[in-house]
Amino acid sequence: RMLAGFGRRSRTCMLALSRVPFVAMAVKPPTGGGKTAAASSSSTIPATTTTAADAQRASVSDAYAKVVNNTGGCCVSVPTNRSAIGYSAEDLARAGGADLGVGCGTPVRLAALRAGEVVLDLGCGAGIDCFLAADAVGPRGAVIGVDMTPDMLAKAREGARERGLLAPHLEFRLGEIENLPCADNTVDAVISNCVINLSPDKPAVLSEAARVLADGGEFYFSDVYCDRRLPEHLRSHEVLLGECLGGAMYIEDFKRLCAATGFTDPRVLEGHEIAVTDEALAELLGEARFYSLTYRLFKLPAGRLETLCEDYGQYAVYKGTIAGHPNAYSLDDHHRLEKGKVFPVCGNSAAMLGETWLGQHFDIVGDRNVHYGLFDCGPNPVAVSSSTAAAASCC
Repeated sequence: RMLAGFGRRSRTCMLALSRVPFVAMAVKPPTGGGKTAAASSSSTIPATTTTAADAQRASVSDAYAKVVNNTGGCCVSVPTNRSAIGYSAEDLARAGGADLGVGCGTPVRLAALRAGEVVLDLGCGAGIDCFLAADAVGPRGAVIGVDMTPDMLAKAREGARERGLLAPHLEFRLGEIENLPCADNTVDAVISNCVINLSPDKPAVLSEAARVLADGGEFYFSDVYCDRRLPEHLRSHEVLLGECLGGAMYIEDFKRLCAATGFTDPRVLEGHEIAVTDEALAELLGEARFYSLTYRLFKLPAGRLETLCEDYGQYAVYKGTIAGHPNAYSLDDHHRLEKGKVFPVCGNSAAMLGETWLGQHFDIVGDRNVHYGLFDCGPNPVAVSSSTAAAASCC
């Protein structure tokens, strides 16, 4: 079975799914899953019974035990494909045996983690993103990896010992992403790489991420989404689940779920369209289209983020003080702010830039005392692949 993903796509506030440049890439399922928590599902999110959920977890856990024991896998694990989704040669060298080829993006890099932060990785697998995060947060920071597959955790812990990364700087916990073994309001950043689509209770996953995040914290994750709601026979298809397609959420349902769990106005950082090249699977899926997208979600006090971009006459000015971004900073794939230049923003963007860790790096002018209607948040694509980008080979 082989999936090939194509290119990066641009985004408007309505998440237009058009104008997708092409960069061939293979994508394979991840390493997580978990236990159903007591979070209520939105009526638009397909419900999963406890028995079916347990069966799905068992299937996922078995599949990834095979991956870690080299009896399962996919051609995405070849180095060229891993580079195509964002890992640098240095990242792959650092990862070593922890790179099992089971992600669909690089949220750990897009998160721009800072020294001293506490980072939580959902469905950490063999630890590739945890090891990279540990480097980023330094000895004063802490990284926690959670996974439900014992074989994965054994490999991750072995890798940590080999690298001299010990608790409390880095630790791996057995657990399920719908019921996280972490205290409330204790994490600065949550990351996840192509795991949430495997969960039978996605509302619980987002609710748990919101619970453990401190105010102003962020959730960066790459995952697979669909342009429609899939019927039950496809959502429960074992092969499609294993390939991260059966569990892919309809994009608009995902945005509704974000709002319901406190992550209003999710922002896209980058994405790829996924093409299903296996003829049998393509026939099963019909006209459904799939996307690997990396989102950035902010946890802010209730009411600070609205469901639409509203105009309050505000603007932001970037100071040029974020490490690695001396000339400009991208909030998402259509807000790139140059140093010293006035940039009009909606109320949500003003809150993201002014009421989180970003606040020390931006001047926000104006408040919400006067409302001017909807903010014209038109397309300004920056998360687009270069036209000279070389296609990564599949098997």
